[in-house]
Amino acid sequence: MAVLTIFPSTKLMAQGNLLIMPRRVVFEGTKKSQDLVLANTGQDTAKYLISLVHMRMKDDGAFEQITKPDSGQYFADNYIRFYPRTVRLAPNESQTVKMNLTRTEKLAPGEYRSHIDFRAVPRERPLGEDETKTNDTNVLSATLVPSFGITIPVIVRIGESVSKVTLSNTSFEMVSDTLPRLKMTFNRSGNISVYGDLAIEYVSPQGKITRVGIARGIAVYTPNVLRRFQINLDKIAGINYHSGKLHILYTPQIDVKSPKVLSETELVLH
Repeated sequence: MAVLTIFPSTKLMAQGNLLIMPRRVVFEGTKKSQDLVLANTGQDTAKYLISLVHMRMKDDGAFEQITKPDSGQYFADNYIRFYPRTVRLAPNESQTVKMNLTRTEKLAPGEYRSHIDFRAVPRERPLGEDETKTNDTNVLSATLVPSFGITIPVIVRIGESVSKVTLSNTSFEMVSDTLPRLKMTFNRSGNISVYGDLAIEYVSPQGKITRVGIARGIAVYTPNVLRRFQINLDKIAGINYHSGKLHILYTPQIDVKSPKVLSETELVLH
C-alpha cells in the first residue's frame, strides 16, 4: 500500500481530487467548533475514511506517524469529536465534517495536537472484471492498490500562549552553478507552535528590491525547537546572486495586508 501524507501551502488544500477547507484547525479562547468542507473535483465517486492520527515533525519538516508522544508533546484526540467518520462524494459534490472541542475543563495549560486524516478507499473492482492470473504455482502474485490522503493538524491551546521564532544559519549556494538555493534554520521557543509565510527579497547594491522566493504555511510544531529549511530562489534576468543581499521575512498569515513580523534577517551575498 502506498501512503501519501501531504501538508500543502494553500488556504484550500488539495490532493488528487479532494479539496479541503480550511487547511488547519486551531481551537483557542472560546472557540469550540469548526466545520471542514470537503469537495470532490474528480469524475468518479470517491469514498474517504476519516480518523485522528498522531504525527511527529522531524527537523527537516517531514512528518511520520507515531503512537506515543515525544517528550513535551501532547495529543489532542481525546478532546476532539467529529462526524461523520466516512464520507462518500459524487463528482462535484461537497460535504461538511463537523468538529467539536470537549472535556477540556481540567486540561493543563499548553498546546495539544493531533491530525485529522482523510484516507481514500480504493475503488472496488467491478464483478466480472478480468484479473491477471498466472499458472506458475512457484510465482507469488500480488496487486498493489495505492491509498492516498490528506492529513491536517488539529491544535488545542489552553491558557496563555507564548511563542518566539528566530532565523539562523542562513547560507546561499548555486547548485550546479545554475540553481540559486537559500538554507536556514527556524528556532522556536515558547509553549505553542509557530506558523507563517516566508518571503525572500533580493536587494541590489543600488537598493532595488525584487521578490525572489515565497513559501507559505511554514510551521515548527511543538515540541520541536528547530526546523531546517531550504528553498530554491527564482532566476530572474538582471539579478546577480554574487552581489547585493537577501532580506528574509517570516510573517503570520492572520493579516496579509499589514503582517506582523515573526522574524527577519539579512544575508550579504558574495
